[in-house]
Amino acid sequence: MDATTPFTSPLPNSASSSPLSSPLSNLSQTPSLPSSPDMPDPTNRYPSPSSTTTSGIQSPVKLGEPIYDDEDLQRKLDAAAADGRPAKRRRITPPKERTTEYLDLTKSDSEFTLEDHIQMERLISALRKKKKIVVIAGAGISVSAGIPDFRSSTGMFATAKRDHKLKGSGKHLFDASVYKHDSSTQSFHAMVREMAQMSKAAKPTPFHHLLASLAQEGRLLRLYSQNIDGIDTSLKPLATNVPLNAKGPWPTTIQLHGSLDKMVCTKCNQLEPFDGDVFDGPEAPLCKTCEVDDAVRTAHAGKRSHGIGRLRPRVVLYHEYNPDEEAIGNVSRADLKTRPDAVVVVGTTLKVPGTRRLVRELCQVTRSRKNGLTTWINVDAEPKGADLKDCWDIVVRSRCDNVAQLAALPPWDCSPGDDYVVSQEEDRESQERRSKTTFAVNLPSSPAHPDIESHFAAQPKQIEKMQGIPTPSASPRISASKKPAKARQSKISFGGKQSTQSTVVKPATTAKKATKPRARKPKQAPKAQPPKNTVLQNFKAVKANQDVGKKLVGESSETNKTDEMDSGPSTPTMLGRRLPDTISPKSVPESLRHIIDM
Repeated sequence: MDATTPFTSPLPNSASSSPLSSPLSNLSQTPSLPSSPDMPDPTNRYPSPSSTTTSGIQSPVKLGEPIYDDEDLQRKLDAAAADGRPAKRRRITPPKERTTEYLDLTKSDSEFTLEDHIQMERLISALRKKKKIVVIAGAGISVSAGIPDFRSSTGMFATAKRDHKLKGSGKHLFDASVYKHDSSTQSFHAMVREMAQMSKAAKPTPFHHLLASLAQEGRLLRLYSQNIDGIDTSLKPLATNVPLNAKGPWPTTIQLHGSLDKMVCTKCNQLEPFDGDVFDGPEAPLCKTCEVDDAVRTAHAGKRSHGIGRLRPRVVLYHEYNPDEEAIGNVSRADLKTRPDAVVVVGTTLKVPGTRRLVRELCQVTRSRKNGLTTWINVDAEPKGADLKDCWDIVVRSRCDNVAQLAALPPWDCSPGDDYVVSQEEDRESQERRSKTTFAVNLPSSPAHPDIESHFAAQPKQIEKMQGIPTPSASPRISASKKPAKARQSKISFGGKQSTQSTVVKPATTAKKATKPRARKPKQAPKAQPPKNTVLQNFKAVKANQDVGKKLVGESSETNKTDEMDSGPSTPTMLGRRLPDTISPKSVPESLRHIIDM
């Protein structure tokens, strides 16, 4: 029999029967120490807020935006559909699509179509009715005046190369490098003298007169001229300023490339009228102003010379600085802000980059208007390029003078009501229009009665008189310094005499005495005696111990008047007697009736 002790733990039978069992081998069978408490996962202790929407490509919900469940949203949509009234939406009118229309005025009248007539009327209406017109003009508007253009086969570039025997193009004579060589300088001076003579002999063309008429009527916002002949500025409405003021005000005509009207010193910037005789030879003439200043400085002051400037035509050549560049930039920005309602590009090929950019910006602003119109007028096709794409509303193939004759504006120097000379063609067309025009005048039937006839004959005079009645003007305003007149009240006496004195009505709320007004002293009238034994007798109650027959003696009339004036307005009184207090007969006691004279 196995004995167990309290220090031994029962072991399984398999362990006790094992020959290799030992006390150390039983340690693995002993119970282990209690483990540490289980800690939760840190990621689960502070869970992040879950997203309100499922992940995907949709945009996240914005703060403050209501969140709807699918059922709630469907319920709202069903309620709106059941109501039958769609949600209000802002009506947005899409802009009208801009297209480019073509008009060829070189065709004969028999070849004109209905669309050609519509576009021609559209062009003429714009020239006659638009209020803010901007014109960019080139040398083409002066061809009919005898001034050749530059880039055509018979233009200035081609003729300059042939006449001056240049190796390259005649364009080199308009480059700033002409002053580097004596030969090119001499050729440039010869060409300038020739152009100046042609400009002085030239007369303004019909298109020049059209521009002057627009300027005279106040409808020409700006004329950007690339011409140096000065024909446009010779007309009074198209006059300009040389040099241009950078800050304004600016003239109607802006000369982009200068003109042959002036010559300038390269040193002192002195402006003088152009004189072609001094530009002879390979050297530029000396400035007279600089010569005088230099002589005073060196000979009299004993200082060193600063040099003497050279004169040159005030024209802008290729690859040189424009002295009016700042002013031209400012005036073009001002015109863009004004948003012209019509842009006319005429007689130019737009080869100069600055002018090309100005035209593009003006056309974009004008076409953004509802009724803006941009027009290209030239015998050549419009320029091609991505920058000038969709710039034109009407492309007119015609000479500019023909367009001016179609517009038929009154001359700029013609006053309203004056007659002016027109061409035979315009006179014939005017007579044809008048012959086709009929007038219907309704005259009233003549009356048979002579009185009615005289009435109708006199009617125009009466109407003329009625039309001559002046309209009443507004009432004058009352000055604040003048006080309103005070109301006056006359005193009426019961004795048959009406007093002419008047007193000012004193307000009831005023505590002070009214001052005595200044009035004219009336004439003294004879005093009237009051009638005796009349109903208006004055009585006064007396005490019982006084005599029954004693009465109050009335005061004099002068005393009464003084009292009345001091006390203000009162009830009418008897003349010459002061009215005492009276007692109504009904209020007299029976015991006192025998002492009161009724």
